[in-house]
Amino acid sequence: MQTIKVGLVGYGMFGSDVVAGTLWDLQRNGTAPYLDRLGLDDRAAEYGDVAFELNAIGTRSEASARRGQADNERETGRRPAIYWGDTPWDDLLAAHPDLDVLVVATPDHLHTAPILAALRNGTHAIAEKPLCLTVDEADTIIELAARNGLVVGVDMHKRYDPDHRRIFGELLDGLGEPLYARGVLEEPLEVSTQTFKWVEDSDPFTYVGIHWVDLFMHYLRLEPLAAYAVGQKKRLRKEFGRDAFDAVQAVVTHRCGLTVIYENNWLTPADFEGPVNQESHLVGSYGKVESDSQYRGLRYWIENRGSRTANTHFFRQVRRPDGSLASLGYGKDSLVDCFEKVLRVKAGVPAADLAGSYPDAASQRLPVAVVHAVRAVLARNQTHFEAGRAPLATASFGPEGIVLHDPNHAAGEMIYAGPV
Repeated sequence: MQTIKVGLVGYGMFGSDVVAGTLWDLQRNGTAPYLDRLGLDDRAAEYGDVAFELNAIGTRSEASARRGQADNERETGRRPAIYWGDTPWDDLLAAHPDLDVLVVATPDHLHTAPILAALRNGTHAIAEKPLCLTVDEADTIIELAARNGLVVGVDMHKRYDPDHRRIFGELLDGLGEPLYARGVLEEPLEVSTQTFKWVEDSDPFTYVGIHWVDLFMHYLRLEPLAAYAVGQKKRLRKEFGRDAFDAVQAVVTHRCGLTVIYENNWLTPADFEGPVNQESHLVGSYGKVESDSQYRGLRYWIENRGSRTANTHFFRQVRRPDGSLASLGYGKDSLVDCFEKVLRVKAGVPAADLAGSYPDAASQRLPVAVVHAVRAVLARNQTHFEAGRAPLATASFGPEGIVLHDPNHAAGEMIYAGPV
């Protein structure tokens, strides 16, 4: 029996839900029962003798670390070691140098440090999105992972949504040449005002718009050419005292001519009928696909409890005979696929041979470049707007790098030097 030793850093909204639920299932049953959803069921026999153990959890606070420890013990009978502080991954890796995988579910701006720490330790990494916030960071991660022959997977679960697999796997050819697309993802107000303490270090496009960026760029093989973005800082400032964007609208044009419009906010009220509001449109020269990712058809209303819709595709739980809960959905599929790639490498397959077969670090370089550019344009245009000037800054991508263009400055400003 081979045992894969896992560490987890971050136990917030997603780390304690989808990530934790996935890790509980892997510890109980390994990967074999979940491979059919990925089309990898023929490999199930190879992994029948592979076990998983969550050996350690690291978080910012002692309370969340102890909560994660108690949750894992309740669900699996195992009691992982716990660490807490500003950089808990350092203590975690020092105490567990033989760790096979570090799962990173920290805030957006705190992904790079634990990923690099894991890679330097010879440990595979699986991270929540986005991989990082700048192309420089992405380049460092990609280079170190390649040099050490390690897997770096990213939880880009929209690739695994069965509706998206149908769209891009079966309908795309009939649409003709893609012309323009739109991706909307709107998060609850609670996320920006209560759940996350770090909203001023991120924005709704960086946090969730990256899902649509990855989806379109992955399946359509897009290369960015130019980006424009504006945002609004109103309610979070006025009512909650946070200097953070309420909403962001970004427009990215690609070298093939396709333009994608991204609309993101984290203002959705608590009494909205779904957990989030999300949809996408893709228009081609011969047709159009509209996908409502929020309303999947299950709607109900109960007196004094309002009207609700449920997305049972993403992540749902099924009760086992012993009362415990098994998890399934495309939110789990993305993580399982990354773990399966770790098993392939452990079995002797070079990590380089798996490139492109899962959401690896290299596949995230261009989506990160879009995030990098949009964040720069967004900040500059917000400065212009607040000064009473038209928000006309844009960014371009090319062999020389990412250039910020601003009519208020004579020359373009290089924000990343190197081919993009």
